[in-house]
Amino acid sequence: MKFIVSSNSLLKHLQLINGVINANTVLPILEDFLFEIQDKKLHVVASDLETLMRVQMDVESKANGKVCIPAKILMDTLKNIADQPLTFNIDKNFQVEITSDSGKYKMMGENPDNFPKAAPADDAKSFTMTSGGLVTAINKTLFAVSNDDLRPAMTGVYFELLKDGVQFVATDAHRLVKYKRTDVEVSHTDSFIVPKKSLNLLRNALPDNDETITVSYNSNHLFVQQGETEMICRLIEARFPDYKVVIPADNPYKMVVNRADFQSALRRVSVFSNKSTNQVALQINGNELKMTAQDIDFSNEGNERMNCEFDGGDLQIAFNARFLVEMLNAAETDEVVMKLSAPNKAGIIHPSETAENEELLMLVMPLMLNN
Repeated sequence: MKFIVSSNSLLKHLQLINGVINANTVLPILEDFLFEIQDKKLHVVASDLETLMRVQMDVESKANGKVCIPAKILMDTLKNIADQPLTFNIDKNFQVEITSDSGKYKMMGENPDNFPKAAPADDAKSFTMTSGGLVTAINKTLFAVSNDDLRPAMTGVYFELLKDGVQFVATDAHRLVKYKRTDVEVSHTDSFIVPKKSLNLLRNALPDNDETITVSYNSNHLFVQQGETEMICRLIEARFPDYKVVIPADNPYKMVVNRADFQSALRRVSVFSNKSTNQVALQINGNELKMTAQDIDFSNEGNERMNCEFDGGDLQIAFNARFLVEMLNAAETDEVVMKLSAPNKAGIIHPSETAENEELLMLVMPLMLNN
């Protein structure tokens, strides 16, 4: 098996899927890329048994064939080679020889028959949406996903297919993000949970544009195809918590504040907060918002004041500042609306305005005030 490929083009394609690969002592072949030539097209696959990604590109070749090549040594080689054609020669023992303008590099490949097969898309249902729409949905929800493996349902984003669009929900029990898109063609209602790692890889591989992509799924797997890139991942088999019951029906107090100013002030004040809780207390009197953080153990304290528009009675409530900063990042408007009710009830944050085909609601649980 022999083929010729541009070093830069190969590196760019491999970088899209390299994040799938983990160090694996149980199944060392998962530390390899699977290279497969079919009709002058090179297909490269990376897998960790949960997520599989495939890219394809044009190469010069006369025969079909396949081989597994160690990912780390290949990536390190390509990163240090200037853009030029590389010739790959693979013998019957899977010895790989790469020839460049100025050198030769040899590495031992592995038998491609031992590489795990991709899951078949049997009985798959599908819906279409824009590539940029899916990237935005991932960006607005992924930060709120839990890292707690004891609650597997919360370690991914919940895709809820509705008659009028798709809802993406993420929660870690301290905060919740619900993002809905109505510019999605859905023919049926359904739901499934997609793992965090797979979505992170997907958003890095997808272009943020209006190109239409097809998202397919069956009872076990999700399949996403965009151009020359394909991802297959195993869905999380768990029941997502009933998130609707935690969203307050009515938070009567409403605060409108400049997003960038609020975020900057929270970042400054939280420097003085207790490092385990990141607690910042918000005291709202009339149209003034006062932020206070203190770490009693080290006698640290920070205070800031800023203007806001507030409709409601005087209120003091505390939140984790890191959670607030991340939520304000997702809002992306000049102003945000914060709806509150009592010091022990969840606060709701949403942008002051949204595009006609999207809705965003973020909820954050309060912390107990240190008086």
